[in-house]
Amino acid sequence: MPGTLYVVGTPIGNLGDFSPRGAEILSQADFIAAEDTRVTLKLLNYLGIKKPMVSYYEHNLRERGEQIVSRILAGETCAVVSDAGMPCISDPGEDLVRLCAQNGVDVYVVPGPSAAISALCVSGLNTSRFSFEGFLSTNKVSRNEHLNQVKGSQNTLIFYEAPHKLLSTLRDMLRTLGDRKIALCKELTKLHEQVFRTTLSQAVEHYTKNPPKGEFVLVVEGAAPREEAMTLDGAVALAREILAGGTKPADAARQAAAVSGFKKAEIYKRLIREEER
Repeated sequence: MPGTLYVVGTPIGNLGDFSPRGAEILSQADFIAAEDTRVTLKLLNYLGIKKPMVSYYEHNLRERGEQIVSRILAGETCAVVSDAGMPCISDPGEDLVRLCAQNGVDVYVVPGPSAAISALCVSGLNTSRFSFEGFLSTNKVSRNEHLNQVKGSQNTLIFYEAPHKLLSTLRDMLRTLGDRKIALCKELTKLHEQVFRTTLSQAVEHYTKNPPKGEFVLVVEGAAPREEAMTLDGAVALAREILAGGTKPADAARQAAAVSGFKKAEIYKRLIREEER
């Protein structure tokens, strides 16, 4: 009988956040696929668990992924973990799950903390609709294309960013998205947890003077809702309301034209036609 793959969420900082079920699965698995075995070993030592591990990261994911699936198909159970948070979110675990699905392997999830969702919850921004955008490309053209693609989205936007790229990313966001609200979150669940709620322009100013340290989650305000364009019928109705206040038809049509964007002549023509009925 084929084995099983468990996608196990790990703490993003505080090891006390690891779930009892997660510990149970790690203790029962035949082996653990870890992004960095040194990081996972610290968690296992904290839990008092000894298990064989295989390294599974971006640069060996295809070859190692096929080896892992072969072992699972032979009957072994594997738990895949990332260095911090949920595997598969900006993480090579995504490819392993896809490979298991293609080979008919059962995949189960053991939920755990997520830096993106945790940052969203404490951002103070709209949480009803959001879009996780991961890391922006280091390529300038690709970065600009990405930002331009999400520029008009009204969803709250969530990005991951490294400290050495933070300032250039904030500058690109300010230039492309405009001066929006932003929450810059780092060290979440750790001793020096920090949530800096500000605007893009103020963030650029702050980090120009104070070089950033640590990995960041950026939660950016979505685009402002677009105003619905007024129809010609709406413009004529507005002119009719102005007319009811004692204004002359020509002046009512002119005022409605200024608000709606329609020509004064076409509003005036419709207005007079209605009065003649």
